[in-house]
Amino acid sequence: MFYRHKRIWLSSRGWQRAAAAVDKVHLPDMERWAANDWPLVVRRSDVGFEVESLAVGLALPPDADSGRKVRIPLSVHPNDVARHETPLAFVHAASALPLAWQPAFADLSHELTAAQLEFRVYGSVALQAMTGLPYVTATSDIDILFYPCTHAQLQQGLHLLQLYAQSLPLDGEIVFPSGHAVAWKEWVEAVKSPDKVKVLVKSMRTVNLMDVTALLSELEELS
Repeated sequence: MFYRHKRIWLSSRGWQRAAAAVDKVHLPDMERWAANDWPLVVRRSDVGFEVESLAVGLALPPDADSGRKVRIPLSVHPNDVARHETPLAFVHAASALPLAWQPAFADLSHELTAAQLEFRVYGSVALQAMTGLPYVTATSDIDILFYPCTHAQLQQGLHLLQLYAQSLPLDGEIVFPSGHAVAWKEWVEAVKSPDKVKVLVKSMRTVNLMDVTALLSELEELS
C-alpha cells in the first residue's frame, strides 16, 4: 500500500520511463538520483490523475544563492517500484541536524522510545539524512509524522510535540490509522475551541474538512 511521504525506489525500467516524461533540464538530476539509489517520495495525486499511476516527487536542495526550491513531479507505474519503505525513522534524522538542535532531539528520541510512540520524519531534514545533500537551512523545520493508535498515545505525543517545540522547530502531521493526516498544530488549536469541530485533512487523493470526532473514533480507547 502506498501513502503520502512513503519512500520508493524505482527499477531500471522505472527510471527510464520516468526520465522520458520529464523536461530535459531535469535529466541530470534524475540520473544522479538513479546512480545513487536515492528514493523518491510519494505525494498526493493531482486532480484528474490516472488511478493506476502513482504520484511521486523528487525535491532538489534549495539553490545556494536564491533559496529557490525545485520539485520535480513524476508519475510512475506501481510495477516499476523495486521496493518501498515507510518514511524515515525519527532517530535516523539526527545526522542532518545542526549541532544546536541535537541535544533536544536526542532527549525527544529517548522520550519517544520510553513511551513507545511512532514518530517519523519527512521534508528537508529527512532528505538531507538520506542523500547527504544540503537541504537544511536556518529556516528549516523538522517535519514530523506522528502515528497514534490509541487516545492515550495521541495525548502523549501531542504533549511531547508541544513541549519540545519550545526548543526545536517542530512541524508536521498526525496520521490517523485510516491514513488521514492533520497538521498537529491545527489539531491542538481545534481541540481548544469548542466551536471548531472540523480540521483540514489530507489523504492520498483529497484535501477536505473532517470532524474531529470522526478522526478520534479511529483510535482505540486503551493502549
